Amino acid sequence: MMGTGNSGFSEAGLRRLREVLGRHVDSGKIPGLVALVSRGEETHVEALGTMRHDGGAPMRRDTIFRMASTSKPLTVAPAMILLDECRLRLDDLVEQWLPELADRQVLRRPDSPLDDTVPARRPITVRDLLTSTFGLGMDLTAMSFPIMGKVFELELTGHGAPVPGPDEWMRRLGTLPLMHQPGEHWQYHISIDVLGVLVSRVTGRPFEEFLRERVLDPLGMKDTALHVPADKIDRLPPCYAPDPQTGEFTVWDEAKGGLYSQPREFQSAANDVASTVDDYHAYFHMLLNGGMHEGRRILSRPAVELMTTNRLTPEQNAARTAMARNSVHVGFGQGQQGGWGIGMAVRTYRGDYAPIGQFGWDGGTGTTVYADPHNQLTGVLLTQVGLSVPDPARLIHDFWTTLYQAIDN
Repeated sequence: MMGTGNSGFSEAGLRRLREVLGRHVDSGKIPGLVALVSRGEETHVEALGTMRHDGGAPMRRDTIFRMASTSKPLTVAPAMILLDECRLRLDDLVEQWLPELADRQVLRRPDSPLDDTVPARRPITVRDLLTSTFGLGMDLTAMSFPIMGKVFELELTGHGAPVPGPDEWMRRLGTLPLMHQPGEHWQYHISIDVLGVLVSRVTGRPFEEFLRERVLDPLGMKDTALHVPADKIDRLPPCYAPDPQTGEFTVWDEAKGGLYSQPREFQSAANDVASTVDDYHAYFHMLLNGGMHEGRRILSRPAVELMTTNRLTPEQNAARTAMARNSVHVGFGQGQQGGWGIGMAVRTYRGDYAPIGQFGWDGGTGTTVYADPHNQLTGVLLTQVGLSVPDPARLIHDFWTTLYQAIDN
């Protein structure tokens, strides 16, 4: 436990936080975790448990984790920088950089055969990509539809399979119709990867290179990258996807020789970041500070406000809300925040202990990061247990419940 000063966590509250996190580790369901909570200038870190489910090295503050979907709030920043610099505009047509997405066909119904289409009513814009409404994405409620089968067959989700380079990835994406008309319907995941390719083509540079120069290096995020170099691989635990029936620990990705051990041909902005609690805290603290970090501007204040306030109309958001509430048995209650900004959820109603305006996201590898402007609070909890079982989701819920109880004013 590390802290300086006293700007708003109670000692009793922090003790309870530690006890609740410790209970999850002691249960044997969560091998280890690292948590960081900050409010104002006060920061506390807990590193509990071990790197492997059968023991091994202890978790440390600088342990590196696979961020999974918690990548998304970070990797949208380069696109916002391009908006700030007027190298992109919200309503620019993307086809000038992404010709693969010109002249789209749209399925007559989301479950239609792939050849049962109508022409798109309008072209896809930068705004559609930023708000995840360009017409295609992951949809838990549509897994049996022909279009979803094709998305997986073409390896367009970036999960586990060796994904082709960005040009081939875009070519494959361009062979598919859209599920929905551009701008109509929020859909998860794929738009963030398209955004990564867009940034690369606008800047003429690999996505990660631009991300590093403009976001990671200025924020001092030295342990954050889209893979883990050999000299840091010992700090990466294996990632588990426990058996949903038995709960038995199954390694989904080993550290050495695994998915994160070398650079990939396709840099998935939606999914591939590896990072630490301190690095992610630096990024979210910058967002809380309206785009400033130690006197240096990373993003304009209006860009941060666009990212961290709801961007969806009630019509666009209806499906997202329904998916979160009706898939509670799949998502274990995650995702019920109401709104969506750019690359992250934004709370638009008081559904649990967190107030309206809290922003951030969770990851399928058992990660969660949110910041709360009202309380000037940031929380980061990283584990290596995938959401194939409810245990990491329960841990995440308990983390936020106890963190909000620890606020002392």
